[in-house]
Amino acid sequence: MFKTGLKLWSINTDFYLNEAKKLYEKGVFDYIELYVVPNTSDNIEKWQKLKIPFAIHGAHFAHKLNFSKKEMFEYNFKLVDEVKRYNDKLNPLYTVFHPGIGGDIEETIRQMKKIKGFDFLVENKPYIVQLGEKKEIKYGIGASFEDIKRIVDEVNCGFCLDIGHSICASNYMGLDIYKYLEKMNTIKPFAYHISDNYKDSKTDAHKHFGEGTIDIKRVLSILNDNSYLAIETIKDSKENLDDFKKDVEYLKFKMNFKAP
Repeated sequence: MFKTGLKLWSINTDFYLNEAKKLYEKGVFDYIELYVVPNTSDNIEKWQKLKIPFAIHGAHFAHKLNFSKKEMFEYNFKLVDEVKRYNDKLNPLYTVFHPGIGGDIEETIRQMKKIKGFDFLVENKPYIVQLGEKKEIKYGIGASFEDIKRIVDEVNCGFCLDIGHSICASNYMGLDIYKYLEKMNTIKPFAYHISDNYKDSKTDAHKHFGEGTIDIKRVLSILNDNSYLAIETIKDSKENLDDFKKDVEYLKFKMNFKAP
């Protein structure tokens, strides 16, 4: 049985914190995967008080962290230091970083080797990443099986398999999405990210389950049981987590489990 994760951001202390506590106490999910927004270390204590297991997601390109760019090194490691502060206080189940976009895999490996003081997972990316209102296109490092496995092997880190990213990458390469997911799964992920999308999409969408065309039940059959499974569907409300609860119920129905 998967351990189900609720994805939140470290700034979500005003409107989601109490809702998360209620759902956790009802057994809806097993842990929170917390995305560390830069300059939010003052919020750590608020999250500690929940007494809920945590995983940590380091900042990524949305907040300008990019391990694939040499010129970003100093800034990157300011954000890594903040992730370490969250790690030290929350004792997470795992910590995950993106490898970067639009740069050089050699630089990604060089920089990730310098992350010290805690273990971490690297997450696979889509090939195409759209940025900003003008939809500037960048290319994700670690989109191919060969590249993400090289990072895992050379950096000596774990792996977080993002299912949506894998499907987008396989569509870009013209490969069968389910067979490619099976291949990615041979890298032995410690954790997964999951959301819905259109099965022929090349760009990520984070749709609610049932709003896309991915065969979620088939996807779940590929994954390793008893793993961490963070749900990365969008949030429709800033006042409650009802949509997340529905997504959990959908997954548990597909897994033939009875939802709380």
